[in-house]
Amino acid sequence: MGKVRGVIRIVSMDFQKDFTAEGGACYRPRRSVGFVKETLVPFLRKRDVKIAEIVSDYRKPRYRQSRAGRGQDLCRPGEPGYQSELPDDVRHGSAWIKCMNSPVWTRKNIGIGGKKPGLPRQDPRAFGRWLEDTVGKPEDVDEVVLIGLTLDRCVLCTAQELYWRGYQVRILEEAVDSHSGSLQEKKQILYHPPLTNWAKAISWKTLSGRL
Repeated sequence: MGKVRGVIRIVSMDFQKDFTAEGGACYRPRRSVGFVKETLVPFLRKRDVKIAEIVSDYRKPRYRQSRAGRGQDLCRPGEPGYQSELPDDVRHGSAWIKCMNSPVWTRKNIGIGGKKPGLPRQDPRAFGRWLEDTVGKPEDVDEVVLIGLTLDRCVLCTAQELYWRGYQVRILEEAVDSHSGSLQEKKQILYHPPLTNWAKAISWKTLSGRL
């Protein structure tokens, strides 16, 4: 990944068309999408700073309990909604694929279109190896900055997981949104507990001056 002063790494969550593009299964108008595509990506491209990416395979089944058939069936590999909106030239390494809000959850045939997915299972060791290979060890990274969707679900769960593994976690205010897309809700989540127990917000003005 591109060298930056202070060793900052950027990690994107679920910046996929089912969330970002009109017609997507979980699409809402969200300001962060335009910011990432029109401001953040061009800025990072000029400075050769890369983004590590976490994406989701949310095909059914997603639960072991009796409610296994409930919930939405989205981010299906091989279909448009699964596709990432991040350009290849700003992406670092292979994406980590998860099947629940928390990134430690994986399953058989994850990310493989046309093959039946297995039930969700936890693999924290595999996620840890991906982090070290793609982001770096906690002792070698000053801050991990999270971007993407959504603040009240996957970004929150990833912030928790990284914090518990020893990373200093920041969330780029302009580059995240809640599921609803409400600016008021985003501010409430971003600047209050419980999220502030594990991560602190950072503004684009501050981050861009450090990259």
